[in-house]
Amino acid sequence: MLPKLTIRGRTLDSPIIQGGMGIGVSLEPLASTVAREGGAGIISSAALNMIFSKKHCEKISSYDAMLEEVINARYNAQNTGAVGVNIMTYIVKDYAQSVRGAVAGGADMIISGAGLPLQLPTLVGNANIALIPIVSSLRALKIIHKRWLKKGRCIDAVVVEGPLAGGHLGFKVEQINDENFSLEKIFDPIKDFAQKNGNFPVIVAGGVYSHSDILYWIDRGANGVQMGTRFLATKESTADDDFKAAVVNCTRDDIIISHPDTNPPGSPSTMPFRLIKQSPMFCSERKSLCNKGAVLQQDKSGKYTKCLAKEEPKKHFCICNGLMSSAGYESREKPLWTVGSNAWRINKLLSVHELMDELKGI
Repeated sequence: MLPKLTIRGRTLDSPIIQGGMGIGVSLEPLASTVAREGGAGIISSAALNMIFSKKHCEKISSYDAMLEEVINARYNAQNTGAVGVNIMTYIVKDYAQSVRGAVAGGADMIISGAGLPLQLPTLVGNANIALIPIVSSLRALKIIHKRWLKKGRCIDAVVVEGPLAGGHLGFKVEQINDENFSLEKIFDPIKDFAQKNGNFPVIVAGGVYSHSDILYWIDRGANGVQMGTRFLATKESTADDDFKAAVVNCTRDDIIISHPDTNPPGSPSTMPFRLIKQSPMFCSERKSLCNKGAVLQQDKSGKYTKCLAKEEPKKHFCICNGLMSSAGYESREKPLWTVGSNAWRINKLLSVHELMDELKGI
C-alpha cells in the first residue's frame, strides 16, 4: 500500500499528484476525476482565459476563467482528494490574475514553476492555500525559501523535477543527459534541506511511470510523486484524439529535445523542451505566426510586446498556437505534442480509475 500524503493539513489517500499540463490538457474533467480517486488533480492555468473566451464566445479574464474552473472541479471532486492549479511563473501577463482566481475559487494548492515564484506569498496573502514551488536545483529552493520567509510564508511542499520530465525543462541542454543532474542526484540535497527547514514534503517528478517507480521514490525518502504523461494518455484528459494517438504510437526514438540553438525551433522561453518529433508544428517549414500572446514579456516601457516567436520565428515556435491546437482549441494551426521521456512505454488509453488502481498497485 502506498502511504498517504499530507500537505498543509490536507491528507490525500494516495501520494500522487497529477501534473499540470497546458495548454488545455489538464482541465476540470481530468483534475476532478483524479481528486475523486484520492490524489491531487491539477488544473493548468496556461491560456485558460483563451480557452474560456473561445468556449463562451466572449472575452473572459484569467481571473474569471480560473475561478470558474476551480469551482467546477471542487464541486465534481465531491470533497475527496485535492484540487490544485499549476501556474507558470513565465506567463507573467496572467500570473497574478490566475493566482487570485485560484484563491477565490477555493483551490487547495498552487504549484508554480518555469521560473522562481518569488511573489506568490504576496499574491495569496493570508489565504489558507498550500504553496508548492517546482525546482530543479537546491540553489533555486534556497532562494525561494529565503524570500518567502521574509514575506512571512513557509514552503508547504516542493516538487523536485528532474530532466526526464515533459515540456519545459529547468536544465541546460548539456545537463539533460548528464548523470550529475539526474533526479537521484538533485533529490538528496533537497530532501536534506527540507528536513532541516520545517520538514516539508518533497515530491518528485520527471520519469516516474509505474507503481514500482513510486515505491522506489518513497523508499528513498520522497513523500509523493507528480506524474504528467501517464494522465495525458487517459480518457478524461482533454488532449485531442490525434495527440493521444501520437502518445500511444510513439517510440523511444520519437521523443526528442528541441532548443532554439541546438535543435530549432524551440520554445520562446529558450528552455529545452521535450516533444514528439512528428509533431506537425515542429516538422512544418511554415512556422505558426504568434498571434495569441499568452507568453508575452514586457518591453523597456513595461508593455507586453516581446515574444521570441514573433522576433525570431525560425528559431522559436509559437507555443501558444501549437499547444492550443493539440487540445482542439485552434483548428487553423498545426499541433505540438509534448511528452515525458517514458511516453513510448504507453500502448493504450486508460481511464483515470484504471490508471490510479495500477499506480496504487491494486
